[in-house]
Amino acid sequence: MNSGTLDLRQVTTPDAVTAQLRQTLIDCWIEVTNAGGAAGFPFPPIDATQAAPAVDSLVAGLAPERSRLVVASMGGDLVGWLNVRRDPFALTAHWGTLHHVQTRTSLRGLGIGGSLMNHVRGIARDEMGLEQLHLAARGGVGLEDFYGRLGWKEIGRWPGALRLAPGDDRDEVLMILTPL
Repeated sequence: MNSGTLDLRQVTTPDAVTAQLRQTLIDCWIEVTNAGGAAGFPFPPIDATQAAPAVDSLVAGLAPERSRLVVASMGGDLVGWLNVRRDPFALTAHWGTLHHVQTRTSLRGLGIGGSLMNHVRGIARDEMGLEQLHLAARGGVGLEDFYGRLGWKEIGRWPGALRLAPGDDRDEVLMILTPL
């Protein structure tokens, strides 16, 4: 891993995702999931046969008005990423949802996740015209505290909604950030 300052950028179209970026997104998603991260695959271990189609689907949906990828790099190496999406339904088009917030496991605690979250807030407000952001987080792993420190508020829970294994049910925690 190259050291350096954190570089945050957004990707708004599928053609802007290079083969190298695609591969590092896949690698990061595998790493985070296999370390127990709540990043969209509930049953680790996973490998590229699961992660690659998920990355490809996310990339195919990129469009400036409805879905953006925000990536964090240090010294040219991907260290974290997330996806922000707007629902195309007119009734809810004023808010967006965050998906797959993740950072490289070896670099946790350096502020990368917080930087991504603060950066996407400005993108959502200033470029996408969103008024609020939503997310759903897995309970029991400290995510409520992480997001809470960044201004997010818990607005509800679905108790036991996520079954990771027999006897290991977790709440799905619903959170909102408003105003942006």
